[in-house]
Amino acid sequence: MLEIVQLPVLQDNYLYLLHDRDSGETAVVDPAVDQPVEAACAERGWSLSHIFNTHHHWDHTGANLKLKEKHGLTIVGPAAERDRIPGIDIAVGDGDHVHLGESSALVYDVPGHTSGHIAYYFDADQALFCGDTLFSMGCGRLFEGSPETMWTSLCKLMQLPDETRIYCAHEYTEANGRFALSVDPANHSLQDRMAEVRALRAKGHPTIPSTLGVERATNPFLRAADENLQTALDMVGAPPVRVFAETRRRKDHFS
Repeated sequence: MLEIVQLPVLQDNYLYLLHDRDSGETAVVDPAVDQPVEAACAERGWSLSHIFNTHHHWDHTGANLKLKEKHGLTIVGPAAERDRIPGIDIAVGDGDHVHLGESSALVYDVPGHTSGHIAYYFDADQALFCGDTLFSMGCGRLFEGSPETMWTSLCKLMQLPDETRIYCAHEYTEANGRFALSVDPANHSLQDRMAEVRALRAKGHPTIPSTLGVERATNPFLRAADENLQTALDMVGAPPVRVFAETRRRKDHFS
């Protein structure tokens, strides 16, 4: 079993330290900056052995080279973005397995936010590290992909169990929830979730991790096939990918 430590950095990013207790190996997922990582490892007596990158954006790879220079660690990242990941050693893609000591993650190709975005799923820990593909009550902007591409990626993640914990890379939940209520106002699960989120944020607490079960019930970007959402969008019977595209379009212009 992994020990997972969540580190808030920058304005709204989350980094994750993953520590395999049996081997002592420790990875950091998407290190934007190095100092909080170094401090958290020093506090726990851990030594970094790996970086797991989900995609190439600077706020996910900014500390790659500093950490590699200091620790001589191994950087794992998406094969489709090999040329854009600083210091990459191992390039992986859909169906590959990544090992951290005795722990193992299945890699999923989930493009849409970027062309080569990947996610890491640790089955034994029911933990998904999905970068900027899936957020709590949201999904990533389509910087390098089409709605069809992102919808396919989200459908792939929706095959995972409801108990899967969603460790995404940003604290966007409250803002995402405000948008979700604008397109899915009659959703009682969403209303309850937003009450919980507002209470957490008022105390300065994180809303992450969520679970896939919660996201199925509250995230409009996973509910494109749901008749209630389709009714609210006046798109009853439309193909889910079209409903997803319209939902994403509205989110892009929401304020």
